[in-house]
Amino acid sequence: MIVAFSVAPSGTGRADGSVSDAVAAAVKVVRDSGLPHRTSSMFTELEGSWDEVMDVVRRATEAVLPYGSRVSLVLKADIRPGYEGQIDAKVQRLEAAIEKQDD
Repeated sequence: MIVAFSVAPSGTGRADGSVSDAVAAAVKVVRDSGLPHRTSSMFTELEGSWDEVMDVVRRATEAVLPYGSRVSLVLKADIRPGYEGQIDAKVQRLEAAIEKQDD
């Protein structure tokens, strides 16, 4: 499965509203997991089994808890049993389809 998730604290007390330190703590958990992943400006994508991915999301969320009075988690999952390597393969298929349309 592939999960795209975003986790951020609120009630941080920071005047500038920045959550970068908290997000860095969450992304470190993802990177340390060893699972295929990528992080963009809004979400982190993670690929693995249901148990692996949900464990990492839980630990990433817990890593953000100390940074505010509450935590927001947004999660979207693509559950496709029997498929692996889709975090890159889906993007490759998209690029191929775009290239085909340009022909």
